[in-house]
Amino acid sequence: MPEVYTVKVEEGQPATADRPAKGPVYRSIYAKDGLPELPEGRNSPWDFFSATVKRIPKSRLLGRREVVDTKVGPYVWLSYQEAYDSAVQVGSAIRRRSVNPGDRCGIYGSNCPEWVIAMEACSSQAITYVPLYDTLGPNAVEFILNHAEVSIAFVQTSKIPAILSCLSKCSYLKTIVTFSNFPTAQKEQAEALGVSCFSWTEFLELGSSDSELPAKQKTDICTIMYTSGTTGEPKGVVLTNGAVMTEVLSIDQFVDLTDKVFSEEDVYFSFLPLAHIYDLTMEIYCMYRGSAIGFWRGDVRFLVEDIQELKPTIFCGVPRVYDRIYSGILAKVSSGGAIRKKLFEFAYNYKLGNLEKGLPLENAAPLMDRLVFEKTKLAFGGRVRILSSGAAPLPRHVEEFLRVTTCSSLSQGYGLTESCGGCTTSVRNVFSMVGTVGVPIPSMEMRLESVPEMGYDALSSTYPRGEICLRGTTLFSGYYKRPDLTNDVFVDGWFHTGDVGEWQPDGALKIIDRKKNIFKLSQGEYVAVENVESVYLRSPVVTSIWVYGNSFESFLVAVVVPDRKVLEEWATSNSVEVEDFPSLCRNLKARKFVLNELNKAAQHHKLRGFEMLKAVYLEPNLFDMERDLITPTFKLKRPQLLKYYKDCIDQLYIEAKGTKA
Repeated sequence: MPEVYTVKVEEGQPATADRPAKGPVYRSIYAKDGLPELPEGRNSPWDFFSATVKRIPKSRLLGRREVVDTKVGPYVWLSYQEAYDSAVQVGSAIRRRSVNPGDRCGIYGSNCPEWVIAMEACSSQAITYVPLYDTLGPNAVEFILNHAEVSIAFVQTSKIPAILSCLSKCSYLKTIVTFSNFPTAQKEQAEALGVSCFSWTEFLELGSSDSELPAKQKTDICTIMYTSGTTGEPKGVVLTNGAVMTEVLSIDQFVDLTDKVFSEEDVYFSFLPLAHIYDLTMEIYCMYRGSAIGFWRGDVRFLVEDIQELKPTIFCGVPRVYDRIYSGILAKVSSGGAIRKKLFEFAYNYKLGNLEKGLPLENAAPLMDRLVFEKTKLAFGGRVRILSSGAAPLPRHVEEFLRVTTCSSLSQGYGLTESCGGCTTSVRNVFSMVGTVGVPIPSMEMRLESVPEMGYDALSSTYPRGEICLRGTTLFSGYYKRPDLTNDVFVDGWFHTGDVGEWQPDGALKIIDRKKNIFKLSQGEYVAVENVESVYLRSPVVTSIWVYGNSFESFLVAVVVPDRKVLEEWATSNSVEVEDFPSLCRNLKARKFVLNELNKAAQHHKLRGFEMLKAVYLEPNLFDMERDLITPTFKLKRPQLLKYYKDCIDQLYIEAKGTKA
C-alpha cells in the first residue's frame, strides 16, 4: 500500500432530493491537527517585506539586464533596502495624489522592478492594487479601470496607447505614472483629458522617505485580480491581506517539510505575468524568505538567453514553456550522434527505474547526473534546484522527463485566482504523484461532489470522482461588486471550482474534466467553447460544429459539418472534381477553404487569437442521436463526440503541428 498524504476530517454525504452526493473532506497530513492561522502582528504582506529588509538590507532583491546602445549587459541589482526606500517614497507620492487607504491603484505592464515597487508602495499605504491585463478580451482594461474605480495607474511605456484609447471613458483615473519616461505627445494627450502624468523619476520626487505609514488589517483588501473563466465581463477576485499571507506561509510550511525552503542564496526567474496569482504569490514568498528576483526582458525570443545569464535556482513555468524546453533538450540529444544518444537513453532508463522504485532524487543515479544530466541541466542555467508547474496540467511524459534530466525537484500544482494561487502540489521524491497535481496544501480542505449527469461519483469505493470543492483560509472573499456571481459558486461554505478531479490511492488529486463547457489551453487561457462555436456557426459554410481543445494543447481544432450547397458550389467554381460529398469533405483544398472561412468569421467577430482554429475535419453527415452525439434537444454531447472522433482529433493536432504520424 502506498503512503497516504491526506487525512479524512469529515465523512461523505449521500445525495438528497436537491443536492448531489458529497465525498469525504480531506486535508494535508501536514495540517492534520487544523488549518494554519496567521501569527499575531502579521497584518499585511508589507510586514513580510519590511521584516526581510531589517534582516538583510544589503542583499540583492530586484535585478534586470541593462541595455546600452542595443547591447545587453549582465544583471544589475537593487538591494532590499533600496527597493524598500523606493516603495516608501512612491507610496508617499501616491498619497499626495489624494489616493487613500482602501482606494484602488492599477499596475499595467510586463514584469520589472517598478511593478514590484509599485505593488509594495500600495501595500505600505494599505491601498488595493489592481493588475491590468489586456488578454482578458476586448475593452478589458477600460472595464477594469471603471469597475474597480482605479484613480491612479502605473503603466509600462508600451502600454500607454492602450490606456489613452479608453481614457475619455474612464472618469475615475486621474493620475498616470510610467515605469520609465513619459513620451511628450502622449503626455499632452492625457493632460488634455484632465489626467496628470509623471515619469517614474518625477513621481518619486513627489514623495517623502520618512512619511508615517497607516495601520493595516488582515481583513483589508490586498488586491483585486480580474480573471476570465466564463463568458461576459471579467470578474474581480477579492483577496485580503490575510489570504495572501496565509498562502505564502502555507507554501513555506509545505516546502520546509518536503524540500528546502527558499533562502537568500536562491534566485527566482520572473517571467510569468505578475498580473496572475501564480507568479505574484511566488514573488511575495521570495521577498518573505529574502531571495533575489531576476526579471526577463519581456521578449520570448530572449527568454533562454536571460535564463542562461541569470542562472536561477528557482523556476516556475507553465506546460507550454516546459514543452519547449523538453523539445529543445531532445533535439540536442538527437544531434549529438548515435553513441551519445545511446548513452543518454541508458542513463535515462536507469535513473527512471530507480525513481520508480522510490529512491530519492539525489540518490537515484549520482554518477549519471555528473556524466550525462549535468549538461541537460544547463537548459535552466545549470543551478536550478526547484521547478514548479501550474496553470494547466503538465503532460506526464514531459514531467517525467524533467524529473529525470534536470537534477532538480519538480512539483506540479493546481490552483485558481479564487484560491489565492496553488491549493494542491505534489510532494518531492514521491514518484507516484507524476501525472497528478498533488495533495492539498496546509491551508486548504477539499472534497469532491458527484456530477451524476457526467457519470462522476464522489462516493465511489475505487476512484472517487467529482467536482472539486474547496474550503480554507486562503480562499477569496468574493467577486468585487458581484454578490450574485459569488453566491453562484459558494454553497454551504464551499467554493465550487467547476473542475472535475479524481482521488488517487496516495491522496493525490488528478484533474480529469471540466464541469461546465469551459476549458483551459496549455498557456492557461480559458475558452468558453459554446460562445466560440456560436461565432463559427454564423459562417454560411457551416451547418454544425464541435470545437475541441484541452489543457495539453495551445490551440483549438474542430469537427465541422459543412453546408453541402455552399461547399459544392465552391468546388465547382474552383474546378475541384470529386466523386461525391464524402470525398469532397476529405479533399485537402476543401478543408483549407472551410478553415479560412471560419477564421474570417472569427476575426470579424473579434475572437481572440487562441480562439482561432488551426485545423478542421469535415464530417459529411449531421451529428445525430443514432450515434449518441447529440441530445433530443440537439445539444452536443461532448464526451461522446470526443470518444467518437478521437482518432480524427489526434490526427488534426499532428497535422497542425506539422509533425508526422
